[in-house]
Amino acid sequence: MSADRIPVMIPWLGEEEAKAASDAVLSGWVAQGPRVTAFERAFAERVGAEHAVAVSSCTTALHLSLVALGLRPGDEVVVPSLSFIATANAVRYIGAEPVFADVDLATGNLTAATVDAVRTPRTKAVLVVHQGGVPADVHSLRAACADWDLPLVEDAACAIGSTVGGKSVGHGALIAAWSFHPRKVVTTGEGGMVTTDDAQWAARLRRLREHGMNVSAAERHASGKPVLESYLEVGYNYRMTDVQAAIGLVQLQKLDVMTVRRRELAARYDALLQGVPGLTPVRDPAHGQSNFQSYWVLLAEDFPVGRDELLAALAQAGVSARRGIMASHLEPAYEGHPGAPLPFTERISRDSLILPLFHTMTEAQQDRVVAALREQARR
Repeated sequence: MSADRIPVMIPWLGEEEAKAASDAVLSGWVAQGPRVTAFERAFAERVGAEHAVAVSSCTTALHLSLVALGLRPGDEVVVPSLSFIATANAVRYIGAEPVFADVDLATGNLTAATVDAVRTPRTKAVLVVHQGGVPADVHSLRAACADWDLPLVEDAACAIGSTVGGKSVGHGALIAAWSFHPRKVVTTGEGGMVTTDDAQWAARLRRLREHGMNVSAAERHASGKPVLESYLEVGYNYRMTDVQAAIGLVQLQKLDVMTVRRRELAARYDALLQGVPGLTPVRDPAHGQSNFQSYWVLLAEDFPVGRDELLAALAQAGVSARRGIMASHLEPAYEGHPGAPLPFTERISRDSLILPLFHTMTEAQQDRVVAALREQARR
């Protein structure tokens, strides 16, 4: 990428993270160990959960969450199609069927009404996504799911730092999955987390991430005497390393500063884009605040150029934007998958794009992005 090209995202990493990773390497303990435990405790405290279980990715976090719920082949799980494909794939991992529900046009999130429109007697769970960091109305969804006697899983991959009713996304969740991919606000390179208030679930999740062992490698090492482990059920290798956790601990300390900065940049985009016709920026919903992990705009249907043409024009101007959130049901992996019409999902996926936003972004860079958008709006 040329030096003057504006990237869509740059992780905020520096000397502190480098030193933390180096210290982990030099300690001799680089696999899952004491730093993972420390990261779990810090993360649980940050989001207001009783327990946090670190894993290798948000995809594995979603998979283990659905396993913990006891879902089986043939069960149906209501999910948004408007999400990275891992959301729907995790349902298929356990042999269940994803049932795609439409989303709210303004937030890109499931609502109680869109879930109700597609649930059936075979529905055994609902999986809501806090899309792009925009918090879903989980209070309404939790109440509806309680009425339907359905568990609600929260895909909070993008939502660390976002709030609902003044509390962190994930607070009070039955079970929630998180991502630390480099595109996320807090990153460990790769990695994920499951949070829950259920101690028995947390204990089982810790076993499942480590081949179903009844005692972890860290616990065996700390015992000071031989420990013969046993394998209680078929598990997985979904562990996080201490090197990743060391980076995560530093990143978590930066979260408040990063969230404030991203919200400042989003507010400045809002002000600048008021003068550009045909663009509707993503906004905070009435029930919460976004961390603006992604700042996307929805093009009016009569915008002078299509989304893909606009992306090409921005690239020509040195701006690396991205297509908006994908519609999983339109991907080849789900070709022929039955489902109800999803007009808002398809509209957002077809006509939205994600603009550059990162902690170190300058006003001059933002001005260039908006100038390029304004030029295309005048065509």
